[in-house]
Amino acid sequence: MNKVIAVIPARYNSTRFPGKMMEILGNRTIITTTYQNVLETGLFDEVFVATDSELIFDEISKNGGKAVMTGEHETGSDRIAEAVQNIDCDIVINVQGDEPFLKKEPLKQLIDVFYKDDKKEISLASLKIQLKDPAEIRNPNNVKVITDNNGFALYFSRSVIPFQRELSYNVKYYKHIGVYAFRKEALLKFSSLEMTPLEISEKLEQLRYLENGMKIKMVETDFVGIGIDTPEDLEKAKKLI
Repeated sequence: MNKVIAVIPARYNSTRFPGKMMEILGNRTIITTTYQNVLETGLFDEVFVATDSELIFDEISKNGGKAVMTGEHETGSDRIAEAVQNIDCDIVINVQGDEPFLKKEPLKQLIDVFYKDDKKEISLASLKIQLKDPAEIRNPNNVKVITDNNGFALYFSRSVIPFQRELSYNVKYYKHIGVYAFRKEALLKFSSLEMTPLEISEKLEQLRYLENGMKIKMVETDFVGIGIDTPEDLEKAKKLI
């Protein structure tokens, strides 16, 4: 691999918390905090913010960062695909703009997947973490993932998967964490494809990859991120600064 970059998709008009990227966390905005933390991991040749907002673009630029203006998109993958079209790179890591506390180790694990992929059969990699609380397992906001024996994703769902019919068997449930590492060509292919039936039904963009035969390698982690989806989440995050 010649070049590994990180792209942080950042919409201004978030449904649940409009303008959240420009809210202050410590002495910087959320998006600047995330950008700097990703940069400081030292894992990437370059780090970019991909946004449809001039406010966010200017915020990153004035703080010495790199930003790319994009159009409006249905998914983060589509936004990143537009942003990287003319950027020379092999692997693209997608870091959510509202995850300012993401650690270095899980990002390194995702990059390492591609160094070990001699056959180049992996289109993208992502993270999963075990769920144990029954309420969290049932929660449709927690996207569950099941894999084959080699750790490749079989399916993602907001429903409880697998269904435990055999009660004597100790089923493990895993939550999908939406941090992705893409081969650039797989990302560009994704953005050229129509939305697929399962993707539309579950409202999960990763199903478009599976429905088109692309392979997603899942990496288990114990990292619990702190996503800022609501004003209440921001108040919790401020206590960690």
